[in-house]
Parts: sequence; C-alpha cells; structure tokens
Amino acid sequence: MESRMRQVGVVARTPLAIRRAIEEDVTEVVLLERETATAPHWAVADYVEALQPLAPGGGVGHGAGRDIGGLKRALFVAAEGREVCGFAVGKVLRAGREVEGELESVVVHAGLRRQGVGSSLCRMVMQWAREQGAGKMLLEVRAGSAGAVQLYRGLGFVAMGRRPRYYHNPVEDALLMRCGLRPQAMGVAEGERERDLSAG
Repeated sequence: MESRMRQVGVVARTPLAIRRAIEEDVTEVVLLERETATAPHWAVADYVEALQPLAPGGGVGHGAGRDIGGLKRALFVAAEGREVCGFAVGKVLRAGREVEGELESVVVHAGLRRQGVGSSLCRMVMQWAREQGAGKMLLEVRAGSAGAVQLYRGLGFVAMGRRPRYYHNPVEDALLMRCGLRPQAMGVAEGERERDLSAG
C-alpha cells in the first residue's frame, strides 16, 4: 500500500531519525528512488549490499559495512517510524594506502526538501567514510542543480572539474566536487551513529 506521505505529500511534523538502513527499509528506499527522476536508479540488490551488517546474535551491528574487493558501501535513511523519507548512499574504496570516499546518491521526499534532511544524511555518510579511514570525499552532481550544488558547498565541497554531457534525460554536464573529511569541516560529533532532527 502506498504510504500516507506519498499519497498526500504531507510534511512530517515529528522528529526524523537519521540511521543506518536495515532490510525492512529497502522497499521504501526503492519506491522513493523510483519516483525521483533525477536520482540514480539502482537494482534492489545494490541497496541490499549497502545494508548494515548484522551483529552476532542477529541484531543490527555498528560495523564498517560490507567489504567487496576493497569497496565498502553504506546506506543511511531518514525515517519517521518505519516510513523512509530520504536516503543517502556512500562508498569508500581502498587502493593501497589511500582510502577515498564518494557520496553516490542523496534523495529526499519532495515535501521535506530544504529542511535540513539532505544535509544531515550527507553528514552521516561523510562521518561513516571518515571512520573507514577516508581522507576525502568526492561526488558528482548535475551542473544545473543549483539547490544541490549549494547544499554540497555548505558542507565544504568545492568544484574541481566537469564531465561534459555526463547526464541524460535531460543531457547535462556533471560537476565534480571534493571535500576533505576533517571533523571540524563536517560538523558531526565523533562517534555519532544516529541523529534526530525536527522536520517541522
């Protein structure tokens, strides 16, 4: 059944939790991704690979993420109860001694944009990447997405280049951005695992 938020576009008035995704979140994540035209469209299996590993005994762990050939991914969600209102995916890749992070996708329900949800999701991905040893974070964004570019600049990202005609439907350049993962630049307390914010 379609969620209440998607049916009527209600803006959440209760605090949202920013947390690592679990298996039960995947269906909601995919629904939100599919209804967001500008979001990268992934297979369900890709989101499953980014889930939080289980701790011994079957509980949710606080591990680094699934490690596949030196690449780790993590999926975070902004949720009101069991309803996913936004999500972000990040990865870290180890090549020799260098560890590099990438913010791969950030999606927020249309009724909750410009309320701090996207920036909170981004900060949690950045914090996770730094905990895995990454010293910098990269991302790609549509050059014409002024709101997204402003969001990333507010998080400390700076433009470092373009990829002409990288995106399709519509065709558009990709702006390449980079940020150092210093704690003071990220604005996230050391060891923060979950965050509540008022979306009202």
